[in-house]
Amino acid sequence: MKTLLISASFVAAAIVPSAAQAQAIPGAIIAVVDLDKVTSDCNACKAANTALQGQLAAEQNREKALGTPLEAERNSIQAAVDALKGKEPDAALQARVKAFQTKAQQAQEEVERGRAQLQANQAYIQKQIGDKLGPIYSQVMQRRGANLLVEQRATLASGAALDVSNDVITALNAALPSVATTAPAPARTNQPQGR
Repeated sequence: MKTLLISASFVAAAIVPSAAQAQAIPGAIIAVVDLDKVTSDCNACKAANTALQGQLAAEQNREKALGTPLEAERNSIQAAVDALKGKEPDAALQARVKAFQTKAQQAQEEVERGRAQLQANQAYIQKQIGDKLGPIYSQVMQRRGANLLVEQRATLASGAALDVSNDVITALNAALPSVATTAPAPARTNQPQGR
C-alpha cells in the first residue's frame, strides 16, 4: 500500500510541471489599429461615404417635398375649421380632412421606408467592409509579427511604431476596391395560400 501511495505521488509530481508548462502564454506582441482612420481613409470607404451623403440629401429633399404641401393643406383645413366657430363641418370639409389624413399617413410611411433604407444601406456597407477586415487583421498581424491587435480607442497610449493602420488601409484598398451602397431588398417568401 505504501508503495502504491509513493508511486501515485511520484506520477502526480511528474505531471504537474508538464501541465504548468502547457499553460504558459507567450509574451504579447501588440499592434494598434485606428478603425476611424481605416473606415474614413480607405478608397471604397470614401466612395461609400460620399454615396451615403448623396442618399441622405435625396431623402431629406423627398421629406421636404412631401411635407411642404401637407403643411399648406393642414393650415388651410385648420383655417376652415376655425371659421366654423365650433359648428359641425360639412361633408366636403370632412372629406378634405379624411383625404389629408390619408395623404399624411402615406407620406409618413414613405419617410419611414426611406429612413429604413438608409439605415439598411449603411449596415450593408459596414458589413462588406467588416467581412474583408477580419482576414486583413490576421494578415497584417502575421506580417508584423504581432499576436494581439488592439483598436486605438481601447488604449490609453501607444507608440507610433505599434500603429498598423496604414498597413490595414493598404490591404483593404487591394481587397475591396469598391462596395455596393444599396442594400439588397429583403427576400420575399411565398407563403402557401390556405385551402
